[in-house]
This record gives sequence, C-alpha cells and structure tokens, in this order.
Amino acid sequence: MHNNYLCFLAKKAELTSYNDTTELEFEGTLILMKPTFNVFITMNPGYAGRAELPDNLAALFRPVAMMVPDYALIGEIMFYAYGFTEAKILAKKMVTTFTLSSEQLSSQCHYDYGMRAVKSTIEMCGKLKREVKDTMQEDQITLRALRDVNVPKFLKDDLPLFENIISDLFPTTERPHVEYGNLTPVLNTCGKEQNLQLTENFVVKVIQLIDTIGVRHGLMLVGPTGGGKTANYRVLQATSIAMCEAGENYQKVQTHILNPKSITQAQLYGAFDEITREWSDGVASECVRTAVASGKSGCPDNHWVIFDGPVDALWIESMNTVLDDNKKLCLTSGEIIALTPEMRMVFEVEDLSVACPGTVSRCGMVYMEPSALAEEPLEPLIQSWVERLPSTLKKEYITTLKTLMMMFTVPMIRVIRKRTKELSNTVDNSLCQSHFRLMDCFLKNYVPTEAKTPSADEINKLGNHLAPLFFFTLVWSVGASCDNKGRSVFNDNLWAEVAKAGTKVGGESPLAEGAFWYDYIYEVQGEREGHWTKWLDFSPKYAVPARSEYQNIVVPTVDSIRLTYAFSTLMLSDRHVIVAGNTGTGKSAYFALWLQKDAPDSIAHCS
Repeated sequence: MHNNYLCFLAKKAELTSYNDTTELEFEGTLILMKPTFNVFITMNPGYAGRAELPDNLAALFRPVAMMVPDYALIGEIMFYAYGFTEAKILAKKMVTTFTLSSEQLSSQCHYDYGMRAVKSTIEMCGKLKREVKDTMQEDQITLRALRDVNVPKFLKDDLPLFENIISDLFPTTERPHVEYGNLTPVLNTCGKEQNLQLTENFVVKVIQLIDTIGVRHGLMLVGPTGGGKTANYRVLQATSIAMCEAGENYQKVQTHILNPKSITQAQLYGAFDEITREWSDGVASECVRTAVASGKSGCPDNHWVIFDGPVDALWIESMNTVLDDNKKLCLTSGEIIALTPEMRMVFEVEDLSVACPGTVSRCGMVYMEPSALAEEPLEPLIQSWVERLPSTLKKEYITTLKTLMMMFTVPMIRVIRKRTKELSNTVDNSLCQSHFRLMDCFLKNYVPTEAKTPSADEINKLGNHLAPLFFFTLVWSVGASCDNKGRSVFNDNLWAEVAKAGTKVGGESPLAEGAFWYDYIYEVQGEREGHWTKWLDFSPKYAVPARSEYQNIVVPTVDSIRLTYAFSTLMLSDRHVIVAGNTGTGKSAYFALWLQKDAPDSIAHCS
C-alpha cells in the first residue's frame, strides 16, 4: 500500500504552482491530481494490529507529536456552549472524577477515561439540559450524566468506589430521581413473554443500555457468557416496539445480526476478485447499506447492526471511521456509506483484551456479569426453566424440581468450579442449562401434542421417577465436565449434600449409600423400570460380528456405553452436544459407531 502513497507524492512533487494539474494512473484508472491534494496519516504504532510505517514512506511525511490536551478547558468551553453558567466548576469536577477513577478503580480492558469519555459526558449533560430545562440544577444534571455514562461499564466491585468519588465531589447535590413513565410495566410484560426473570439489577442494565444508546452510536455489551447480553437487547427491542405501538416517544427497532469471526475479513466487508476484479459485497457492508436505505426512505424505525462475536485487532480496526464522529463505513471499492441518525452499531463480546484503546474509547460500554444479576445468579435461570416445564405436570412436581435444583444443582456447580479440573472450561450458567437440557430429554414425552396427550397414570408414575431422574441427570450434566479425579470429588460431595438434606435418592431398588454415581444408570422404562442398574448390565452382551476386520472392532466398555448413552439421549432430543477429551480417547470412534448402527435416518453424518 505504501507504494501507492509514493506514487501520489511523486506526482505531487511535479506540480510547480497552484494552477497546475497532472494526471496519474492508479490501479487502471486515470486520476486528475490538483495541488490542494494532501495525505495525512493519524496513527499510534503501539496498538495491536497496526504495523510501523516503512522507512522510505515515513521519510516523506513531516511528523507531528500530539500532546494530551487540557480536558478541563475543553470541557469548560463545551459546557458554556450548551448553556451552563457554572461551566468552570463543573468541568473541573468532571475531569477530577475521571482522574480519580483511573487511579483508584480496577484496571479493565473496557474502561476508558480519555477525551471521548469526557465528550460523551458533556453531550449527555447538554441532552439533559435541553430535556429538563430549568427543572433541575446544573450540578444535578452533571451528576446524573456522570453516572449514566460511567456506571454501566463498571464491575460490581468498582461501583462503591465510584459512588464514593462522586459523593466527595458533589457532597451537597441531591441525587436526581429519573422517571421513565410506562417503561417499567411494559418492560415487565415483554420480559414475561420472553420467559425472563426481570430482577432489579437486570432492569437497571436495560435502562443503562437505553441511556448509552442515547449518547453513543457505537456501543458494546461486554461480559462473560450467560451474563444476559442477548436477553438485554432483545427485551429492549420488544419493549421499544410495544411502546411505539402504544403511542409513546419510542421507535420500532430492527436488528441485523452477524458473527464477524465466522467469516473472513473479505467476506465481512467485501473485496475485489483477484482475477476478474469484480467486486463482491460483504455481509457487514450489506447490513449497513440495508439499514441506511431504510432510513433514507423515510422509515422512522431504528436499526441495530449487531456484531455477535469476539473482537480482534484486525476486523475491528476497519470500523474506526464508523465508530468515531465521521460515522462512515469506508470500503476498499471506494464506496463510503454514511450512517443515518437511526442506526446503532452494537458489539456483543466477552472481553476486549485484544482491542486497542482507540476502539474502546469510541464505544459506549455496558458490562454485564452473571454474578451481579441476582443474589443467587442461578435462581432466575431455574425459575425460567420451571415456568416452561410441560403443562401436564402437577404443581407439586414442579415445586419438587425447583427445590431439588436449589438444594443440589447450585452447590454442586460450586464444587465443580472450586474443587475439580475441567477438560473444557465452562461457566456456571452453562452447566446449569446442561442440566435443564438433559432433564428435558426425559420430560419431553409429557408435553401434550396433537398426536398424544399423556394419561393420568403416566403423570402419576412420573412422580416416582422425579428424584432419581434428577440425580442421574445432575451427574451426567454438571458432573460430566470434570476429569476422572474430579468425578470422585463430585461423587463424595454429592453424597454429603444428600445426607445433609436428608433427601432420598429414590427408585425401586435405591442406590446404596456411598455408591459411585457414575457407575449406574436409572432406567425409566423396560423390565427394570425404576431400578439403578450398572452400565455393563444395562448394555446388551457384545459379540464380535462375523468377518469383521480387526481395526474396525470396537469392544464396549463402561466409558463407551455411558458416553454413547449421554450424547445419543441429547441428540435424539435435538440438543447440541460437545464431547471434550484428550486425543485418542475414542470420541470420533464412538460417534461413528453410533451413527452407523443406532442413529435414526433423520440424523446424517457430516465431517
């Protein structure tokens, strides 16, 4: 690319006056160069994903070193521009807030206290000033803006520190109370429709997303898996649509979702064919173009282009002109797509460890962590699960399942997290949902359909199977992710929890106390229905097929039998499965054998 710059600069050197022009050929196109043409390079070479300028190119440019500006003076001028009379005092307090936060709060990849953070805070102040007029004092407006812009990105442990900082800087300022009208009842209604448990902290995060969208056209939902990032924007989208239909000051929202890491950068933004030189549009550019066309056609709907996937230093760098004040997507074809005011670029990421500070500063941040959603983070998940259980189940069954989940699933997940080693790292929410999925595989026969409705006898019989089924699925969901040494730890702790709670394991032939959970299967049908059976007794006796080749013989073992049973049960219920293990442990062989012999015709093998 630097050869192109050299070509431009060489031609520019041929111009002797401001009245001269010259032509040059650039990639097969004749370009008329005027004397007013110049090239400027703005960069910070220390960022990830950026390369140093070649020496022969850098020698042609005059370097200009930029210094950190006086934020307080810039803030004072902007405050005056928005009509604030106490601009000097407020600007100093705002800058002091950011300075103290950078010194006292924890260091996180998504924290930013630079010029863009200052600018966003002042823009929020100006927006509030226009909305509330003289009904709120200027220090209250500034205090609210500081909280609305900064609190969404902080971890729960940093929030008390930040509150102490602003309390010291605004000691006599009364906290402004914000009214959101009918938002809360409509939000609760939409949450119930999506089977969400709208805890107090989750509602706060939704409102923080609303405030961030109001001041930033680029924003990031950051947090570990299971933190509620997707649920946050989905329930806000549904709420915005409902509020718009009710005549409130909201607009309908259309989302355009893509995973940037599932495709190449050329497929994301578009590229020229190396042979034919034909332009192929990218997925992201097409989504942006569609949203822009909708806005230009007069449609008032808001458009959110959502990048649901990890951020890396390569593709995100091409979004810089989109996320800053230019608001333009620049493609290598020469096309420049300007964003409309109704558009928002939303990134749903786990962390920003490889993103450069420039990218972080361009986006508003809403941090969501599972541990902050409720006092017991797994309780909302469990409540949502029991609410979608088959309607044919008796209320006492549902109550029993919820009680068992809180008594055993929650503490056993803590055992897995603290005392065992996992072959593939998981999060608490994922383990809990794995338990739900395996339980659903055994409860699907009780879902009423047009073809069959479970009888009263079948429902009554289920009551005897609930407890043993619960423990069996607990072992092969929560307890299935740890290594062999961890299984012994899980086994001992589960028996300790059972003894502590005084709960009966259940079954026609109850499992002997202290028995190794992983060696037994609970049978819910057949001749041994209601019995805990050893895996080798459960599996039919094996005989080597006649004329089979030696390398194709797979002799069943306890490990192969129980692994095959676990993943086949999930797959036959249309559930996704990840089988984790070291190389050479038979993962592919067990899958291939099951697909060859026992899998139904509806399941095809693709590798």
